[in-house]
Amino acid sequence: MFKKLFEEGKIGNLTVKNRFIVPPMLTEYASEDGRLTERYIRYYEEKAKGGWGLIICEDNVIEPRGAGFKRIPGLWSDEIMLEHKELVNRVHKAGSKIAVQVYHAGRESNSSITGFRPLAPSAIQDPTQPEVPEELTTKEVKDMVEKFAQAIRRCKDAGYDAVELHGAHGYLINQFVSPFSNKRTDEYGGNFMNRLRFPLEIIERTKELVGDEYPIIYRMSVDEMVEGGLTPEDTKVIAQILEHKGIAAIHASAGVYKSGAVVSAPTAIRTAVFSDYAEQIKKVVAIPVFAVNKIVQPHVAESLLKEGKADFIAMGRASIADPHLPNKVLENRFDEIRYCIGCWQGCQGKIAKQEAVSCLVNPTAGKEEEYKIVEADNKKKVMVIGGGPVGMEAAIVASKRGHDVTLYEKDEKLGGQWLLAAIPPGKELLNTLTVWQKSELKRAGVKVVLNKEVDVNLVEAEKPDEIIIATGATPIVPKIPGSDMKHVYTANDVLNGKVDLFGNAVVIGGGLVGAETAEHIAVHNHKASIVEMQSELAADMVSAPRHFLIKSLNHNNVDIFTNTKVLEILENGVLVQREEKQFVIPADLVVMAIGSKSNNQLSEKLIGKFKVSVIGDAHQVGKALDGMNKAYKIALSI
Repeated sequence: MFKKLFEEGKIGNLTVKNRFIVPPMLTEYASEDGRLTERYIRYYEEKAKGGWGLIICEDNVIEPRGAGFKRIPGLWSDEIMLEHKELVNRVHKAGSKIAVQVYHAGRESNSSITGFRPLAPSAIQDPTQPEVPEELTTKEVKDMVEKFAQAIRRCKDAGYDAVELHGAHGYLINQFVSPFSNKRTDEYGGNFMNRLRFPLEIIERTKELVGDEYPIIYRMSVDEMVEGGLTPEDTKVIAQILEHKGIAAIHASAGVYKSGAVVSAPTAIRTAVFSDYAEQIKKVVAIPVFAVNKIVQPHVAESLLKEGKADFIAMGRASIADPHLPNKVLENRFDEIRYCIGCWQGCQGKIAKQEAVSCLVNPTAGKEEEYKIVEADNKKKVMVIGGGPVGMEAAIVASKRGHDVTLYEKDEKLGGQWLLAAIPPGKELLNTLTVWQKSELKRAGVKVVLNKEVDVNLVEAEKPDEIIIATGATPIVPKIPGSDMKHVYTANDVLNGKVDLFGNAVVIGGGLVGAETAEHIAVHNHKASIVEMQSELAADMVSAPRHFLIKSLNHNNVDIFTNTKVLEILENGVLVQREEKQFVIPADLVVMAIGSKSNNQLSEKLIGKFKVSVIGDAHQVGKALDGMNKAYKIALSI
């Protein structure tokens, strides 16, 4: 079924055991002085144990001034490479090949990170950064070529099987090649070949140092997606020139940070969104081409290979969600795969805040040793109350440690409010977490009791040694005049199908839940409006999902009233006030989505009588990422 994915492949003279690639993704696991940490090494080692053919490590910077983030690995001296050798040895021992991405952020850095003004081919401010960069002199450009080449020489000396030049996403090499960012008038600017001179000189000098046989992969943005930037017609020619210069493979990405969140596509974007770009490059070169971006399911990866769109499949966030994905596919253990849901909470959302990467569906990401499941010395009877994702996660981990675990859920099926979160448009992937957890509960031997609301009497009868309460939260219904009228419902009522949609709907509350509920109503061909007291809509969301949600709301003609207060709910509308003006928004249906409060009635009755841990929204309403992490940690402590 997956013959293509498990065929050996060649990248130059490097043989890769299969077509699964881990692309470079920032982790913030390195130290601030550019050294690899044990956490960094262990993270990549786990992927190697999981069966990936080639692992490409993230954004290794050639000089401190080129860092775009505070905790990324450095390649600027021979002395700093000691830990790299340890990483290479451990990845090789686990059975994978390993490459390293070599980069310089250029103008996509700032002085708050490096202490210096950023450098760039031209003194043009990056649209996403706060400073105008310093333009490199011609001599400094030539020095930069040497720094790239020496960094790659160090990578070869450390034992890396290949390197990848980061020529994509608006970083320094991309900045030189693109007319969007390069306005130089010397030999490194102006016409097409002059702009391409910088990467070509890096390649030429590198080959002088490491030889012609050492594989160099080139990552490019096939389409920069900005006015005045590189287009596929440009990059197809560039790819052919790179092939002629001895590049071993093309890693076909797209976009720069100015072009928006699609560079790392969230839930709302279609799967394999950049595969067409890979196909365009593959048609004009004979060297291997990598497809990348939101390739989550193995059958999609296999199809891309069969259709000839790419030669290797880079599955980045999929490898965070499940570092053992290739081995599970090989062994037909598909129900054991944890799929990336595209939420952005633990990966890109953390990186945007200069924090270490984690993962909602895989709390062990970056904590492979800290969160290793070991058998408990003292086996206990554990009662888990609440069958949402947080409760299920706690039950799974506790049972794997050898405890006698029973999970109670008051409804007829597991999933809790996570099932509602998967209903709005583009959120279908969220269901894969529930499917995986239900399957994992069976494998872990957790006893599941459905349609059972736990009370104090049941707990006293069961006499558990430990109780984990994950009863979630309940919607807040504010005391607004008219809130008790028959046409007023909660967002939960709408999403779970308890309400027949009709007429005009006004959603009160413009956070994540309110905005997605309005989108759900609008795509079902009903007029929707959102009333939000704050100045921004969905301010509690991570940037990329928020970007595409607002885009969808606008596309579906949802009226958005920010800085607006609800005064009263009327029979046929909602009376609101913006600044000094009062007006009525027509409404046949009113939906409350102003937030939730912890469902903690049971925990208040049990704390003090039993050993109780309260997790997830039952403890504090927040992000699923934090709830899943605490669930895992609590279960390990029992």
